[in-house]
Amino acid sequence: MPTPRSRPAAAVVLAAALAAVSLGPAATPASAATVPVGAGSYSDTRPPGTTGPTTNTGAPVTPKVTEAAKDKPVPTNDWWSSLAFQRYDDNPYSTPMYGHPLTYQAVSGGLEVGYPTSPTVVGEGRQYEYAHKADLTLGLSGLNSPDTKADDWSDWTVTPYWSDGDRTLRTTIGHGMPFVYAEGEGGDARITTAGTPDVFADDGNVLGITVAGHHYALFAPTGSDWNVSGTDITAGLGDKDYFSLAVLPSTDALETYRAYAFSFVTGSQVDWNSSGGTVGATYELTTEAKEGTERGTLQALYRHQWMHTTDTLTPYTYVSPRGTMKVREGTSFTTSQKAAPVLPGLPKNDAVDTGRLRGYLAEVADSSDPFSGASDTYWTGKALGKLAQLVPLADQIGETATRDKLVGLLQDRLEEWFTAGGASEFSYDTEWKTLTGYPASYGSDSELNDHHFHYGYYVYAAAIVAQYDAGWAADSAWGGMVKTLIRDTANPSRTDTAFPFLRGFDVYAGHSWASGHQGFAAGNNQESSSESTNLSAALVLWGSATGDSELRDLGSYLLATEGESIAQYWFDADEEVFPGDFGHDTVGMVWGSGGAYSTWWTANPEEIHGINVLPVTAGGSLHLGGHKDAIRRNIAEMERENGGPAEEWRDILWEFESLADPGAAKAKWDAGNAGYTPEAGESKAHTYHWLTTLDTLGAPDPSVTADLPTAAVFAKGDTRTYAAHNHGSDPVTVTFSDGHELTVPARSTATGRG
Repeated sequence: MPTPRSRPAAAVVLAAALAAVSLGPAATPASAATVPVGAGSYSDTRPPGTTGPTTNTGAPVTPKVTEAAKDKPVPTNDWWSSLAFQRYDDNPYSTPMYGHPLTYQAVSGGLEVGYPTSPTVVGEGRQYEYAHKADLTLGLSGLNSPDTKADDWSDWTVTPYWSDGDRTLRTTIGHGMPFVYAEGEGGDARITTAGTPDVFADDGNVLGITVAGHHYALFAPTGSDWNVSGTDITAGLGDKDYFSLAVLPSTDALETYRAYAFSFVTGSQVDWNSSGGTVGATYELTTEAKEGTERGTLQALYRHQWMHTTDTLTPYTYVSPRGTMKVREGTSFTTSQKAAPVLPGLPKNDAVDTGRLRGYLAEVADSSDPFSGASDTYWTGKALGKLAQLVPLADQIGETATRDKLVGLLQDRLEEWFTAGGASEFSYDTEWKTLTGYPASYGSDSELNDHHFHYGYYVYAAAIVAQYDAGWAADSAWGGMVKTLIRDTANPSRTDTAFPFLRGFDVYAGHSWASGHQGFAAGNNQESSSESTNLSAALVLWGSATGDSELRDLGSYLLATEGESIAQYWFDADEEVFPGDFGHDTVGMVWGSGGAYSTWWTANPEEIHGINVLPVTAGGSLHLGGHKDAIRRNIAEMERENGGPAEEWRDILWEFESLADPGAAKAKWDAGNAGYTPEAGESKAHTYHWLTTLDTLGAPDPSVTADLPTAAVFAKGDTRTYAAHNHGSDPVTVTFSDGHELTVPARSTATGRG
């Protein structure tokens, strides 16, 4: 850390910004390069010898945004982040961006637009992709911009900006948007097609063309005419500065789309609510009428959305890497889903051998190094998660000394990271408006990767501590730092000037993205979806333990939404998403362009199948039990590809199988528990308790929900076991969706049968 010096003005502004939002307490800097937050602190200057965001050659990089956007927190880890994060020295525009149904790439002359409808299977059958290929480029005559910048953005739209000094172009694009809206000055509207277009409709300012088998409509201002010359199509704009295009599901849809050609989208926003075991969301676009009075539009809904809406949809559909998209006419739609089950730990049951569990707990709690040498943010997080899972188990069997020892270990390590100036700390980057933990790992510093993966473990561990030590979790103590990590990864505020709204979570795509820069030909990606839901579950538990209903309900929304996306896009639960010739029942990674049966570090089937399961927790894993056939197919494929049952990650995969077939999983444990090494985030104590409990109670039954977010139901044969945890100081009666009621004493877990 730097030696004490005068407090920089930027840090004073930052401290004021922290005090302006509810997620952080007021903080007045006490010493140089340190921002106090309750009992903790973080630095405003990176530790010596460390790095922040860089290009691929290691050169420092700052956000590539216009003057209008320079003070807005940049939402890294998004589907379009390469517009703002220049990862490659020789590409100041963007890499391919997958909006769905359209794909895009910024180039010097404007915006490439494509609509990939035929998947290819590559990588020896391990990856399917609907790769970006430009059908046309939208721009202005003569435009030759030296770069492209992000000019504006909202929840799922973005506005790229080009200027070469004489001409300027702004386009608005987004998820689910069949339109591209353009505003340009200094030149004629210009569309350059990849091949000679077939014109199927020509009405002056409205032109219908077919390029590469895809149908597009081009819309110039009223009074203008499109002129076609080979692959060059232009229209004078006169005193107007707008034009648009749309990809059509069929040529006979032209008139429907024509009605909305000049209703330009200006923003997008999701609002969510969670109540009575139901999670609702409203997705809404704002529009501006460039001509006439029409303010409506058309939106294409992903599978995870249209499965959960009762709103009227048109007959129009699109192809996408996420399966069929269905079109809604209007500026908004709503979804409604069952809340995902969340518990701080599986409930107590008599089948668990207390002596055996006590021995397993001691192996971890009494270890000479319970953190297994972890030093960076990720591996420290894994160790925190492992210990946190054991706290409720020790409490269940009356091992209060072990419970308190584990809580103390969590507190000590969290406090170490939550205090600036030591070997481990968090540092705020004022340019990128992000909080990075040092020592960093896996590009969490130079590429802003994986913050939600890493920090989710810290929030989860803090939530378990808060369950047993409310004072520790107060904002004036260490809760302020927990909330600061939440603001970096899952900020619910759109007005917070210090961190972006929901940095990694793509509200329209329904899941998070892992890469901070999105700098890949296949778009952005996410491998370990389960480490993403680990953060969502942590928000439910933290909010419940601290009385913060806003964060609790945010966690419920994120968990329910991503849970459905995982089922559909990672596990192909309904077998309606993956291409027929892909040949796999799961993917280890979802990309903007498709999915891959792989991981970043190995082709071993156990890791490919296990990476979207770990960490196994009663908070973030029970939702997987809603698709039991998909789990069975997943395990069967793993064993085929592996040439037999799991060896390296057998505990993770036993626990996964137990969500569908607890008896089979428990039998594998009984046969093989003696001679294996637990996965780094697992322990024999947790695995034994998990498998024995589900073998006794049955697999999770997420079809039954409760009016308390921290509840779950298990079913074995015709018998259901109802479980709920009450974080509050008074007893509560929990009502389940099948009518069962359960009274839960204060600060405890209760179970009942029915």
